[in-house]
Amino acid sequence: MVVKMVAKVLRVVALTVVLGVLSVGDAMSATQFSINNIGDMTLSSSDENKEEIKVKRKGERRNWWEENQTYSTRFRAKQLIAPISFIGVGALGVGEKAPLRGVNLAVRDGLYNLSEGSKLHVDDYIQYAPVAFYLTLDYMGLEAKHSFGERVAVSAVTYLAVTAFSQSVKRIVREPRPDTGARNSFPSGHTMTAFAGAELVRSEYGWGVGMGAYAVAATVGFLRLYNNRHWLNDVVAGAGFGILSARIGYWMLPLNRHIFRIPRKGQALVAGPIYYSDMRAAGLSCAVQF
Repeated sequence: MVVKMVAKVLRVVALTVVLGVLSVGDAMSATQFSINNIGDMTLSSSDENKEEIKVKRKGERRNWWEENQTYSTRFRAKQLIAPISFIGVGALGVGEKAPLRGVNLAVRDGLYNLSEGSKLHVDDYIQYAPVAFYLTLDYMGLEAKHSFGERVAVSAVTYLAVTAFSQSVKRIVREPRPDTGARNSFPSGHTMTAFAGAELVRSEYGWGVGMGAYAVAATVGFLRLYNNRHWLNDVVAGAGFGILSARIGYWMLPLNRHIFRIPRKGQALVAGPIYYSDMRAAGLSCAVQF
């Protein structure tokens, strides 16, 4: 009995030794390099973790995605918590037998009694105020994280995502509007537009300015309910889709930097018109300082 136990222990020890040797061999082969290439290596330390050292060999293929990446453009799972939560709650109000159907009816009836059937159309215009602030606050004395060209690229991708989400989800869900019954109520497009701009402002200028932009976006959402154009869950889901669209705009900025060679913050871009009188032609000249 004892002999068998000893034999089992020896087999376990032998197996452990073999696995240890193999793991050490793999680690050595992963870190092995030629002495002749030592002079071609560069060491760089991460600002966030000084102990992390990266070895870059000469002739290594350049990773343009990482070269154009910054902290604000990196994907982080926690960025999905707020938009997915809003979209999920909004989905609970779709359909006549939805869990939030009673809440939708109560909010609609309460606001209809408050408005007495009158409508305020200011939401058709102020939905664009947050993105306008996003593009121009840098010229009003506030410091932006990105150049104007970068902000234009982020805005373009953001509102392409807003349009894609709005049109596709509306056609798939076909939720009737509370006022006309037209089957394009879910989600609220106005709310998506406003909250996308508010999230852009918050990401670029911080919460101090972002809270004002979100107040404008919340006003747009309230007016969609006040005007009886949407159900409450339409507005909640619209806010989620808008925030998600803004995040997509930032996530795709490295690709736009790579394709369009967009000047970053701190790089000079000068543009001016040109007119050739002899050829009766006009053009635009640009100079970029890197």
